Amino acid sequence: MGARFRTSSPLAASADFRRQIEDLRPYLLRYASLQLRDAAAAEDAVQEGLLAALAGEANFAGRSNLRTWLTGILKHKIVDAIRRQSRERTAAELEPGSDAKEFDGLFDRRGHWEESPDAWEQPEGALGQKQFLAALEACLRALPERTARAFMMREHLGLETSEICKELQITPTHCWVMLHRARMALRLCLQTNWFEK
Repeated sequence: MGARFRTSSPLAASADFRRQIEDLRPYLLRYASLQLRDAAAAEDAVQEGLLAALAGEANFAGRSNLRTWLTGILKHKIVDAIRRQSRERTAAELEPGSDAKEFDGLFDRRGHWEESPDAWEQPEGALGQKQFLAALEACLRALPERTARAFMMREHLGLETSEICKELQITPTHCWVMLHRARMALRLCLQTNWFEK
């Protein structure tokens, strides 16, 4: 345990641990903001996650990266926040009817593309660029809230469809439609705002 922090006293190790997790706070806040789309809820989730990390400092054995460990704790806090929001959601706040008409014009009557999307060249290289990540975050923010939440729960939190359905109180079919819409909207947004620039 002493090798983890390279300090001589437990008090110094604790102070170093606190400094390290506080240094990761901006990353965690950004991550939570993308998931929750509410600055106050994101701040609360990060705060709860950091408090849990401080309380569980002894459980961090250094087997993983500190950032990975903190992100794992934060994921649980985000899921808890989503559960709270789902329970507190009123009928007026539910996502309005279908926005499928936006995508209907992209396909012919047989379901084939009217115009094939442009090929994305070297997406692995683009993904690593800060500008691409900024464009992706902007596209995620442009999605309807519940659609974005379903997408983030699936792709970032790694939840199964059944878990997403339970949290958002939707059917598996509705979940699939929401995920499909999210992927289509992200593709169009990124093609327009990133790949065509």
